[in-house]
Amino acid sequence: MVARVNDGDTLTLTTGRQVRLVQIDAPELNTDCYGPQARSELAKLVPEGTAIVLVRDPALDASDRYDRQLRYVLVHGVNANVALVRRGAASPYFFRKQRGRYAKALLAAVDEARSGHRGYWGACPRAELNTGVGSLTGRR
Repeated sequence: MVARVNDGDTLTLTTGRQVRLVQIDAPELNTDCYGPQARSELAKLVPEGTAIVLVRDPALDASDRYDRQLRYVLVHGVNANVALVRRGAASPYFFRKQRGRYAKALLAAVDEARSGHRGYWGACPRAELNTGVGSLTGRR
C-alpha cells in the first residue's frame, strides 16, 4: 500500500520501501516547471492508502543506485507509469537505452500528450522542456 507520494515518479510504501516508477521521468519537485503538478498527478492516481500492484520488468534493472525498486505501478488495472506520461506529467526515460515491455505504450502516450499540449507540454515554456538532461523530450 502507498504510504506517501514523494514526487512525480517515486512512492514510499507502508513497508518503508521506496518505488521508482520505471521507464519514466517526471519533472523535479522543487526545481522544474510542473514539478509540484507532476507529484499531484501521481497522488491522484495512487493516493495514500491505495493498494497497488508492483510489476518488475525482467528486461530491466530491479533497483536503482538509491536502492529504490524499479517497477510499473498498477492501480485498479491502470498502468500508472503510462497514465502519467499520457497526462503530460512525465516522459518516457530509457536508462541505457533499454526499452521495457511498455516502451511502445509510453512512446505513444508522450506523442499524445505533446500533441494535445497536456500537462507540462502546455504549461511550460518550450525552452524549459529542452534543457537539462533532456529527459523531457521522451526520446532519450
